[in-house]
Amino acid sequence: MSSSLKRVALITGASGGIGQAAVQLFAAAKWEVIAVDRREGPQPTEGVSFLQADVSVSEDVIRVFAQIAAQEVRLDSLVNNAAIQLSKPILETSVAEWDDVMASNLRSVYLTAKHGFELLRAARGSIVNVSSVHALATSASIAAYAASKGGLLALTRAMAIEFGREGVRVNAVLPGAVDTPMLRDGLSRLEGGSLEHKLQALGARSPVGRVGRPEEIAQAILFLADSGRSSFITGQALTVDGGATTKLSTE
Repeated sequence: MSSSLKRVALITGASGGIGQAAVQLFAAAKWEVIAVDRREGPQPTEGVSFLQADVSVSEDVIRVFAQIAAQEVRLDSLVNNAAIQLSKPILETSVAEWDDVMASNLRSVYLTAKHGFELLRAARGSIVNVSSVHALATSASIAAYAASKGGLLALTRAMAIEFGREGVRVNAVLPGAVDTPMLRDGLSRLEGGSLEHKLQALGARSPVGRVGRPEEIAQAILFLADSGRSSFITGQALTVDGGATTKLSTE
Protein backbone atom coordinates (compact mmCIF):
# COMPACT_ATOMS: atom_id res chain seq x y z
CA MET A 1 0.00 0.00 0.00
CA SER A 2 1.17 3.51 -0.66
CA SER A 3 -0.22 6.98 -0.24
CA SER A 4 -2.12 8.05 -3.32
CA LEU A 5 -4.44 10.70 -4.67
CA LYS A 6 -6.61 7.89 -5.98
CA ARG A 7 -9.74 6.97 -4.12
CA VAL A 8 -9.22 3.98 -1.87
CA ALA A 9 -11.70 1.23 -0.97
CA LEU A 10 -11.34 -1.49 1.63
CA ILE A 11 -13.34 -4.58 0.64
CA THR A 12 -13.86 -7.46 3.06
CA GLY A 13 -14.64 -11.02 1.99
CA ALA A 14 -12.49 -10.20 -1.00
CA SER A 15 -11.75 -13.80 -1.99
CA GLY A 16 -15.41 -14.77 -2.45
CA GLY A 17 -17.65 -14.41 -5.48
CA ILE A 18 -19.12 -10.94 -4.93
CA GLY A 19 -16.06 -9.69 -3.08
CA GLN A 20 -13.70 -10.74 -5.83
CA ALA A 21 -15.92 -9.15 -8.47
CA ALA A 22 -16.01 -5.92 -6.45
CA VAL A 23 -12.23 -5.86 -6.12
CA GLN A 24 -11.85 -6.26 -9.89
CA LEU A 25 -14.48 -3.62 -10.70
CA PHE A 26 -13.13 -0.99 -8.29
CA ALA A 27 -9.61 -1.56 -9.61
CA ALA A 28 -10.84 -1.23 -13.19
CA ALA A 29 -12.51 2.04 -12.19
CA LYS A 30 -9.07 3.29 -11.04
CA TRP A 31 -9.62 2.99 -7.32
CA GLU A 32 -6.89 1.60 -5.13
CA VAL A 33 -8.24 -1.47 -3.36
CA ILE A 34 -7.29 -2.97 -0.04
CA ALA A 35 -8.66 -6.51 -0.26
CA VAL A 36 -9.23 -8.26 3.08
CA ASP A 37 -10.12 -11.90 3.69
CA ARG A 38 -9.35 -14.54 6.28
CA ARG A 39 -8.51 -16.93 3.46
CA GLU A 40 -5.53 -16.67 1.17
CA GLY A 41 -5.83 -13.69 -1.14
CA PRO A 42 -5.77 -13.37 -4.92
CA GLN A 43 -2.57 -12.90 -6.89
CA PRO A 44 -1.32 -9.30 -6.56
CA THR A 45 -2.54 -7.06 -9.36
CA GLU A 46 -2.07 -3.40 -10.15
CA GLY A 47 -3.99 -1.20 -7.76
CA VAL A 48 -4.83 -4.04 -5.36
CA SER A 49 -3.12 -4.94 -2.09
CA PHE A 50 -4.15 -7.81 0.18
CA LEU A 51 -4.34 -8.12 3.95
CA GLN A 52 -5.18 -11.45 5.54
CA ALA A 53 -7.44 -10.90 8.53
CA ASP A 54 -10.61 -12.18 10.14
CA VAL A 55 -12.84 -9.12 10.43
CA SER A 56 -15.00 -10.81 13.06
CA VAL A 57 -12.01 -10.65 15.43
CA SER A 58 -11.42 -7.30 17.12
CA GLU A 59 -7.63 -7.64 17.23
CA ASP A 60 -7.47 -8.36 13.49
CA VAL A 61 -9.59 -5.33 12.63
CA ILE A 62 -7.50 -3.06 14.85
CA ARG A 63 -4.36 -4.37 13.13
CA VAL A 64 -5.78 -3.74 9.64
CA PHE A 65 -6.67 -0.12 10.32
CA ALA A 66 -3.44 0.50 12.19
CA GLN A 67 -1.54 -0.62 9.09
CA ILE A 68 -3.61 1.65 6.88
CA ALA A 69 -3.19 4.65 9.18
CA ALA A 70 0.55 4.03 9.57
CA GLN A 71 1.02 4.22 5.83
CA GLU A 72 -1.10 7.36 5.58
CA VAL A 73 -3.52 5.77 3.19
CA ARG A 74 -6.84 7.58 2.83
CA LEU A 75 -10.08 5.60 2.92
CA ASP A 76 -12.95 6.66 0.68
CA SER A 77 -15.14 3.60 1.03
CA LEU A 78 -15.54 0.58 3.28
CA VAL A 79 -17.33 -2.36 1.66
CA ASN A 80 -18.49 -4.89 4.25
CA ASN A 81 -18.96 -8.05 2.23
CA ALA A 82 -17.51 -10.79 4.45
CA ALA A 83 -20.14 -13.38 5.38
CA ILE A 84 -20.81 -17.04 5.99
CA GLN A 85 -24.02 -18.94 5.42
CA LEU A 86 -25.37 -21.76 7.57
CA SER A 87 -28.07 -24.01 6.10
CA LYS A 88 -29.66 -25.66 9.14
CA PRO A 89 -33.07 -25.72 10.80
CA ILE A 90 -33.28 -23.57 13.93
CA LEU A 91 -33.65 -26.54 16.27
CA GLU A 92 -30.54 -28.19 14.81
CA THR A 93 -28.39 -25.05 15.00
CA SER A 94 -25.92 -25.07 17.86
CA VAL A 95 -25.18 -21.98 19.93
CA ALA A 96 -21.62 -21.98 18.57
CA GLU A 97 -22.86 -22.09 14.97
CA TRP A 98 -25.33 -19.27 15.62
CA ASP A 99 -22.61 -17.16 17.22
CA ASP A 100 -20.20 -17.82 14.32
CA VAL A 101 -22.74 -16.52 11.80
CA MET A 102 -23.51 -13.43 13.87
CA ALA A 103 -19.81 -12.72 14.36
CA SER A 104 -18.90 -13.07 10.69
CA ASN A 105 -21.94 -11.32 9.24
CA LEU A 106 -22.85 -8.67 11.81
CA ARG A 107 -20.19 -8.08 14.48
CA SER A 108 -17.58 -7.70 11.72
CA VAL A 109 -19.46 -4.69 10.33
CA TYR A 110 -19.66 -3.04 13.73
CA LEU A 111 -15.92 -3.58 14.17
CA THR A 112 -14.81 -2.28 10.78
CA ALA A 113 -17.07 0.76 11.00
CA LYS A 114 -15.91 1.53 14.55
CA HIS A 115 -12.21 1.27 13.78
CA GLY A 116 -12.35 2.69 10.26
CA PHE A 117 -14.58 5.66 11.06
CA GLU A 118 -11.88 8.29 11.55
CA LEU A 119 -10.33 7.50 8.18
CA LEU A 120 -13.75 7.58 6.51
CA ARG A 121 -14.66 10.86 8.17
CA ALA A 122 -11.41 12.46 7.01
CA ALA A 123 -12.22 11.53 3.41
CA ARG A 124 -16.00 12.15 3.76
CA GLY A 125 -16.32 8.57 2.59
CA SER A 126 -18.97 5.89 2.44
CA ILE A 127 -19.84 2.50 3.84
CA VAL A 128 -21.59 -0.15 1.76
CA ASN A 129 -22.90 -3.16 3.66
CA VAL A 130 -23.69 -6.27 1.64
CA SER A 131 -26.87 -7.63 3.18
CA SER A 132 -29.28 -10.01 1.40
CA VAL A 133 -32.86 -10.38 0.25
CA HIS A 134 -33.10 -12.74 3.23
CA ALA A 135 -33.34 -9.53 5.28
CA LEU A 136 -36.77 -9.01 3.66
CA ALA A 137 -38.12 -12.50 3.00
CA THR A 138 -36.50 -15.82 3.71
CA SER A 139 -36.62 -19.60 3.46
CA ALA A 140 -36.61 -22.60 5.76
CA SER A 141 -33.33 -23.78 7.30
CA ILE A 142 -31.44 -20.51 6.95
CA ALA A 143 -32.55 -18.66 10.08
CA ALA A 144 -29.14 -17.63 11.42
CA TYR A 145 -28.11 -16.15 8.07
CA ALA A 146 -31.45 -14.35 7.63
CA ALA A 147 -31.31 -12.94 11.15
CA SER A 148 -27.78 -11.65 10.64
CA LYS A 149 -28.69 -9.99 7.36
CA GLY A 150 -31.83 -8.44 8.83
CA GLY A 151 -29.71 -7.11 11.68
CA LEU A 152 -27.26 -5.71 9.15
CA LEU A 153 -30.04 -3.77 7.47
CA ALA A 154 -31.04 -2.24 10.81
CA LEU A 155 -27.40 -1.48 11.59
CA THR A 156 -27.06 0.25 8.21
CA ARG A 157 -29.89 2.64 9.08
CA ALA A 158 -28.45 3.31 12.54
CA MET A 159 -25.00 4.04 11.11
CA ALA A 160 -26.48 6.35 8.47
CA ILE A 161 -28.17 8.39 11.22
CA GLU A 162 -25.12 8.57 13.47
CA PHE A 163 -22.49 9.09 10.77
CA GLY A 164 -24.37 11.38 8.38
CA ARG A 165 -23.52 14.65 10.14
CA GLU A 166 -19.87 13.63 9.95
CA GLY A 167 -20.03 13.34 6.17
CA VAL A 168 -20.07 9.54 5.99
CA ARG A 169 -22.85 7.90 3.99
CA VAL A 170 -23.98 4.34 4.78
CA ASN A 171 -26.08 2.13 2.52
CA ALA A 172 -26.81 -1.54 1.94
CA VAL A 173 -26.97 -3.75 -1.13
CA LEU A 174 -29.37 -6.69 -0.92
CA PRO A 175 -28.40 -9.35 -3.48
CA GLY A 176 -30.79 -12.10 -4.46
CA ALA A 177 -29.64 -15.43 -5.84
CA VAL A 178 -26.19 -14.88 -7.34
CA ASP A 179 -23.96 -17.50 -8.93
CA THR A 180 -21.27 -17.63 -6.25
CA PRO A 181 -19.50 -20.47 -4.43
CA MET A 182 -21.80 -19.77 -1.45
CA LEU A 183 -24.94 -20.30 -3.54
CA ARG A 184 -23.55 -23.36 -5.28
CA ASP A 185 -22.56 -24.87 -1.96
CA GLY A 186 -26.07 -24.36 -0.61
CA LEU A 187 -27.72 -25.83 -3.71
CA SER A 188 -25.40 -28.83 -3.73
CA ARG A 189 -26.93 -29.95 -0.43
CA LEU A 190 -30.40 -30.17 -1.94
CA GLU A 191 -31.60 -33.43 -3.40
CA GLY A 192 -32.65 -33.89 -7.01
CA GLY A 193 -30.93 -33.01 -10.28
CA SER A 194 -27.56 -31.62 -11.21
CA LEU A 195 -26.18 -28.40 -9.81
CA GLU A 196 -26.63 -26.63 -13.14
CA HIS A 197 -30.26 -27.78 -13.28
CA LYS A 198 -30.83 -26.41 -9.76
CA LEU A 199 -29.30 -23.06 -10.75
CA GLN A 200 -31.52 -22.84 -13.82
CA ALA A 201 -34.62 -23.81 -11.86
CA LEU A 202 -33.86 -21.22 -9.19
CA GLY A 203 -33.32 -18.49 -11.75
CA ALA A 204 -36.46 -19.40 -13.67
CA ARG A 205 -38.58 -18.42 -10.66
CA SER A 206 -37.53 -14.76 -10.89
CA PRO A 207 -38.95 -12.22 -13.38
CA VAL A 208 -35.67 -12.00 -15.31
CA GLY A 209 -35.46 -15.78 -15.56
CA ARG A 210 -31.92 -16.34 -14.26
CA VAL A 211 -29.68 -16.00 -11.23
CA GLY A 212 -27.44 -12.97 -10.95
CA ARG A 213 -23.76 -12.60 -11.72
CA PRO A 214 -21.29 -11.35 -9.09
CA GLU A 215 -20.25 -8.45 -11.31
CA GLU A 216 -23.86 -7.20 -11.36
CA ILE A 217 -23.82 -6.89 -7.58
CA ALA A 218 -20.40 -5.25 -7.75
CA GLN A 219 -21.84 -2.53 -10.00
CA ALA A 220 -24.45 -1.70 -7.36
CA ILE A 221 -21.77 -1.62 -4.66
CA LEU A 222 -19.61 0.75 -6.72
CA PHE A 223 -22.57 3.05 -7.35
CA LEU A 224 -23.29 3.42 -3.64
CA ALA A 225 -19.60 3.69 -2.72
CA ASP A 226 -18.91 6.48 -5.20
CA SER A 227 -19.85 9.87 -3.77
CA GLY A 228 -19.80 11.29 -7.27
CA ARG A 229 -22.68 9.00 -8.23
CA SER A 230 -24.71 8.68 -5.03
CA SER A 231 -23.85 11.71 -2.89
CA PHE A 232 -27.45 12.25 -1.64
CA ILE A 233 -28.20 8.61 -0.84
CA THR A 234 -27.79 7.27 2.67
CA GLY A 235 -29.58 4.82 4.95
CA GLN A 236 -31.03 3.01 1.95
CA ALA A 237 -31.30 -0.62 0.85
CA LEU A 238 -30.74 -1.32 -2.83
CA THR A 239 -32.25 -4.69 -3.72
CA VAL A 240 -30.51 -6.40 -6.66
CA ASP A 241 -32.41 -9.66 -7.13
CA GLY A 242 -33.75 -9.82 -10.67
CA GLY A 243 -37.17 -8.89 -9.32
CA ALA A 244 -37.48 -11.99 -7.15
CA THR A 245 -38.91 -10.14 -4.13
CA THR A 246 -41.60 -8.50 -6.25
CA LYS A 247 -43.43 -11.82 -6.73
CA LEU A 248 -45.99 -13.34 -4.40
CA SER A 249 -44.94 -16.74 -3.11
CA THR A 250 -48.36 -18.04 -4.11
CA GLU A 251 -47.94 -17.03 -7.74
